Amino acid sequence: MLGETIAHYRILSKLGEGGMGVVYEAEDTKLKRTIALKFLPPELTKDPQAKARFIQEAQAAAALDHPNICAVYEIGEAGGTTYIAMPCVKGQSLKDRIVAGPLSLEETLDIAGQVAEGLKEAHQKGIIHRDIKPANIMLTEKGQAKIMDFGLAKLASAADVTKTLAVTGTPAYMSPEQAKGEAVDQRTDIWSFGATLYEMLAGVMPFGRKSDQALVYSILHETPEPLTRLRPNIPLPLERLVQKALEKDRSLRYQNMAKVLEDLETARIPGLSAAQPEKSIIVLPFENISADPEQDYFCDGMTEELISDLSKIRSLRVISRTSSMIFKGTKKDIPAIAREVHVRYVLEGSVRKAGNNLRITAQLIDAFNDAHLWAEKYGGTLDDVFDIQEKVSQSIVDALKLKLTPEETERLAERPIPSALAYEFYLKARQEILKWTEEGLGKALRYLQNGLEIVGENALLYGGMAYVHFQYFNLGLKGEGDSRKQAEDYVLKAFALDPECSIANFVQGNLIACHHHKEGIAYFKRVLEKNPHDFDTLFFLSCLLGTLGRTRAVIPFEKMTIKIDPLNALAHVHSGFNRMWDGQYALALERLGNLHRSFPEDLMTKWSYGLSLAYMGQKEEAGSIFEEVAREQPGSLFACLGLSFKCALEGKRSETLAMLDSNTNLQNPWDFQSTYWKTECLALIGEKERALDCLEQDVDLGMSNYPLMSELDPFLANIRGEARFKKLMDRVKYEWEHFEE
Repeated sequence: MLGETIAHYRILSKLGEGGMGVVYEAEDTKLKRTIALKFLPPELTKDPQAKARFIQEAQAAAALDHPNICAVYEIGEAGGTTYIAMPCVKGQSLKDRIVAGPLSLEETLDIAGQVAEGLKEAHQKGIIHRDIKPANIMLTEKGQAKIMDFGLAKLASAADVTKTLAVTGTPAYMSPEQAKGEAVDQRTDIWSFGATLYEMLAGVMPFGRKSDQALVYSILHETPEPLTRLRPNIPLPLERLVQKALEKDRSLRYQNMAKVLEDLETARIPGLSAAQPEKSIIVLPFENISADPEQDYFCDGMTEELISDLSKIRSLRVISRTSSMIFKGTKKDIPAIAREVHVRYVLEGSVRKAGNNLRITAQLIDAFNDAHLWAEKYGGTLDDVFDIQEKVSQSIVDALKLKLTPEETERLAERPIPSALAYEFYLKARQEILKWTEEGLGKALRYLQNGLEIVGENALLYGGMAYVHFQYFNLGLKGEGDSRKQAEDYVLKAFALDPECSIANFVQGNLIACHHHKEGIAYFKRVLEKNPHDFDTLFFLSCLLGTLGRTRAVIPFEKMTIKIDPLNALAHVHSGFNRMWDGQYALALERLGNLHRSFPEDLMTKWSYGLSLAYMGQKEEAGSIFEEVAREQPGSLFACLGLSFKCALEGKRSETLAMLDSNTNLQNPWDFQSTYWKTECLALIGEKERALDCLEQDVDLGMSNYPLMSELDPFLANIRGEARFKKLMDRVKYEWEHFEE
């Protein structure tokens, strides 16, 4: 065909060919530009199905406009030959690039990110590629990655013209469902992306170079060699990403490319390589080998206290309690657990408790090579529990060659409760508090009171009492009045005994932050100085700064909570929740939607997802979510607010007002989050004066998110034209500009 002219294209040279077409470089004689022309191979020109698939490629690609997807200029037919005109990409295929050897981590992450962005765009348009592989990814001379060849693409809205084919795709990169000839969706592309990413990093295919039959068997039944064995410097989060992309069970695989992109960003965080990672550890729940299963609380308490002790060491990243407790009773092997939470070291142990006698074993494992670094057995009585706990912590410090400051050494030796029995009651109370239920808080109060009866005045026990009473009104389970007063009283009692008591400083920060930002933040930072990995403090501080729209300040806290508690829904929820306070509603919906699919039962995630749907105008979907919250926690603050939003979005004025007036915490809100949401509901139903009253009250409480209120929030549109609103915004703008982070 060289030298021939097809339509207005003059063939210059042959560029290559594959199973679905032959590609030539050509000159567009009309527009005077060099393009690429793709033709069906001669032996397939009379095959109606092949021709339909070929046209489908053009339709699929033409529907996409993205820098990481090769564009389509035209589809045409001349002399019985069908062709596609597209840009002539100068460069090399990713397949040819890999021939030169594995890519650097930086280059891999760059290319993978671009391909992921392209696939995300395609999937959002309902298009599945179904043949992602290095040969179908071109790298331009400027380093841009472009996805080529949508010859096997499936338009979700079109008939599947390949349905008579049992298997489509390239065997080495097929997903299990493809290999079995089953229906496919976007998760098939995610599998192939994972296989491609594996090859970029390792220089070899994940399932080797075998016959097609052997490849299919490997894909269905075998696990690829771990990347870190082939290349030790690969970041653990990146290895985990590849493993999750290559999950054989689709329900366990990534469900969309948005989440893949998030985890690619995590893999860029310095210090997470397998060869020389930051010092990081997970303390697995100690196993109860006592005759009495009721001793579980003591084992869990021992686990939590070791986590708390180790978290005081700034140079050691310690996985928080929530993520750790997920592995209670697990049968997963140690390396798999370490990869899941991105750590190098694992501490596991067991407890036998009979009456007052204890026998505790503990061992420290390097998960990278599954080597036991240290193991020890301890015996004694309940009175020795503090000595044992300190010895375990110190042994870990020694084994990992951690250098402690004098303050950290002192903190490891702290014994905040002198009685082992009172300590038991504190551990039981802590377990109940973390349930975030009215029943749990009631039990916690009784346990803490029992502890106080044994030891008398104690800062830690008083701090626990303060936390319980704070949670009563923070969760909307009781009115603010008495609960707040009791929380404040117990904080003062704790401070009188120990001004540095972490839990008392944490509660005090929450009690005053909504009225006095600077002072509240100071209390939170005091906790973090003593315990830089305290999850509760990091989370509440993130929510405080996020509500105020301080994006620059809040992102490090969002990232840290994910690093120390990666399997906890709360650790992730505020990275979407805070985007709503930034006015980035589409991004919030994307993140919270993904999170809701991963944690469908988590109440805070559910509420946040419903709110993001509401902001994006998806009223019916938001209403359904809010109704779920109300059914699961009737009468709570979130249930009341959710139903208020549902009624307001539907324009039901009287029902909205009835809802807002039914909850005592909303009649006189104590914090500027719930006060702001009440303002939005009132503004939505046209209650302008009440909305402005509420907004003024919110500003008095400390709300100073000027960009959100003045411009970004769609729910305040009804009151922005009011003179009173404009005057209020002058005050808010000043506070926004003079805010001290």
